[in-house]
Amino acid sequence: MKINFKEDWKLLSKRAAIFYIVFSIVNLLTFILLLTQTAAGFFPPLIYFVFWQVAIWVYYMFRYKYRNKVSGGEWIDAGMFAILAATLIRTFFIEAYQIPTSSMENSLLRGDFLFVSKINYGPRVPNTPISFPFVHQELPLVGGKSYSEALTLPYYRLPGFEDIERNDIVVFNYPEERIDRNTFAHPTDKKTNYIKRCVAIAGDTLTLKDKKLFINGVPARQAIHGKTSYVVQMSTVLSLKDYQKLDISEVEPARGEGSYLMQLTEQNLADLKEVPGVIDIQEVMNDFNAASTLPKYYQQLKWTADNFGPMYVPKKGAIIALDSHNYQIYGEVIRLYEDNPEFRFVNGTFYNGTEVITDYTFKMDYYFMMGDNRHHSADSRFWGFVPEDHVVGKASFIWMSIEPNENNTLHQNPDNRAQYERNKSFVLSRIRWSRIFNRIH
Repeated sequence: MKINFKEDWKLLSKRAAIFYIVFSIVNLLTFILLLTQTAAGFFPPLIYFVFWQVAIWVYYMFRYKYRNKVSGGEWIDAGMFAILAATLIRTFFIEAYQIPTSSMENSLLRGDFLFVSKINYGPRVPNTPISFPFVHQELPLVGGKSYSEALTLPYYRLPGFEDIERNDIVVFNYPEERIDRNTFAHPTDKKTNYIKRCVAIAGDTLTLKDKKLFINGVPARQAIHGKTSYVVQMSTVLSLKDYQKLDISEVEPARGEGSYLMQLTEQNLADLKEVPGVIDIQEVMNDFNAASTLPKYYQQLKWTADNFGPMYVPKKGAIIALDSHNYQIYGEVIRLYEDNPEFRFVNGTFYNGTEVITDYTFKMDYYFMMGDNRHHSADSRFWGFVPEDHVVGKASFIWMSIEPNENNTLHQNPDNRAQYERNKSFVLSRIRWSRIFNRIH
């Protein structure tokens, strides 16, 4: 195949030529930044730069030079465009996600489909740029890793429009996804995606007192749709339609006949008090039904899911004096996320490799994430801080919402179950029309 760049360039449309020039400038800047601002060395950033330059050029050459000469060329063109465009958009601009759990109800519901902006906080350069398109960790059908670690890049984030602020709803890679104490299951960008509300940013001190959140000693703004547990004693049984009208989605039998454990917002609580047949409502403290439990050290401090801290959230450049208390809270952060594998505490002395140290300066910002459904959320209370290099993007808006097929506790009553079985067979009846195109806040 004869290559003549000067002649081939003339084949491009004006729009294609402008895009390629702009893309090349951005790609070159990314190469320079990786080269000068990270420990990537020379060849990984160069390979990344060359890969994208060649990939886009090959696509344009096929489209303008060979498409009409190949059987099915238009389909191949469409496929190549879809892969390249989707990869660029998902990596650097915006990506679609689905909410699979109830940890953010009622702010986000199971079955919500949402767009997450990568550009608000700045898109990350992928740690594993060689990967199968459109999938995250595993290959479909055949299984196995969807990515190659033959080319890996260190963390670098391109400039964004804003910093993470308190109360932002953030998508991030689950930090604690490990095979064992020292080995992560996947590279950072391929860890499982989580979504929670950022309740404390780097440099904050967080405290929970009887469910009430305090940041730097000041009461924090409560999530409008935040939920916690209540035991409700009732003399009647509400129907599925009644619960839907009250906007209550999580109900399960509690202790005694007519007693139910419900996850309620403040508005749910007020509405439920007006329902005939409600005898008593009791707030529940420290109820948690997820598989996670607080770390043993936190339990020794008598911390619980609703009475927690105070805890300082590490900030880049902040210095902490090392002691046994700080070691229990920040030891794994320093060792794993700050890349100090030989950091240890032996016989009252702290070592980083062979060097004896008495304090530590953090290299990254960290964040404390919590679910709005406080008692049904495995979050930073249980598995720790989210490092800045794990942040994926900011949840922007819901583009679709569908009631999930799976059973939930509201459907255990036979009458409710029958109504649900009738509804679920007709997809349009399961669409939550009022949630479509809602902004996320």
